[in-house]
Amino acid sequence: MMPTPERLAQGLDKIQMAGREVYKFAVSKFVELIEDAAKHCGVSPRDIDLVVPHQVNLRIIESATQKLEIDPKKVMINIDRYGNTSAASIPVAFDEAHAAGRIKRGMLVVTVAFGAGLTWGSVAIRW
Repeated sequence: MMPTPERLAQGLDKIQMAGREVYKFAVSKFVELIEDAAKHCGVSPRDIDLVVPHQVNLRIIESATQKLEIDPKKVMINIDRYGNTSAASIPVAFDEAHAAGRIKRGMLVVTVAFGAGLTWGSVAIRW
């Protein structure tokens, strides 16, 4: 679309995001994905040994894991040190958790991710 004075006056030349709606969507989808992964493994979300989420936003991660009643110690968080590293956030967090001894043989680890265009996915791994 061609920028016109009217479109510029409306701010339509700038990217806009409905932050509150995206936040609510991300929290509810995070919860749904973890519940679904746990169900497919025959356990409850609280039985997951470690959750390695995409490091998109600390508030989203904390809100979702609180709703799921997952012990915060069972959630790998490194956003405070690296920020959102985009597609690398799960591999970086997973490697860091493994190197720190937080992932051991036989553990159930679930990863959950969100991406551009509100895409999402999760994986359950029996290490």
